Amino acid sequence: MNINEYQDFVESLTSPESNHYEAFIKKLDELDKDTNVNLPLLLNSAAGLSAESGEFMEIPKKVFWQGKPLDEATIFHMKRELGDILFYWMNACRALNLKPQDVIDENHNKLTNRYKDGKFNVEHSENRKPGDL
Repeated sequence: MNINEYQDFVESLTSPESNHYEAFIKKLDELDKDTNVNLPLLLNSAAGLSAESGEFMEIPKKVFWQGKPLDEATIFHMKRELGDILFYWMNACRALNLKPQDVIDENHNKLTNRYKDGKFNVEHSENRKPGDL
């Protein structure tokens, strides 16, 4: 398959909402009518979480593979990036009308159910029960 054929293949597998402005706006209008979600804030939060997580990952990448020192300044830099992640996480909670404590509690419940003995286990990490997202 050449690159032009692959481009056509990828386009055929991409949703109308991703390929066409009008379809995207129609989807936004449908979601806005059918949900109580702050759609602009959700999209901004999702983009922000992804971007800031990448910025955070750049730091350990440089420490582990590029010789950056793991010193006080580097840890402070990671602290600041974690704060940015927290900012977008909080906005995602706001966008979805979720109480942050409820999100934390649900995560705790999920992990407690996955690791019944309270310790990491490769078997439970890799082989999850149905419904364990």
